[in-house]
Amino acid sequence: MKKIQVLGVGCAKCKALAANAEAAALAAGGGAQVEKIESLQEIMRFGVMITPALVVDGKVLSAGKVLSVDEISKLMA
Repeated sequence: MKKIQVLGVGCAKCKALAANAEAAALAAGGGAQVEKIESLQEIMRFGVMITPALVVDGKVLSAGKVLSVDEISKLMA
């Protein structure tokens, strides 16, 4: 099972990325767990300086932009 983490402090872009990540997880047959991380300390542990950011299985794959459902699905593959 893939672990998807959305890093962001709750801004509109962060919420949009989280919604797209959840949609991508559902499109993948529910084979992914989506977690939202809003703590600045946790976000900084990933070395992320701009949000929103997408982390898949512990690797930061995107920062500073809202990925589409299709883009997230491709990163999960």
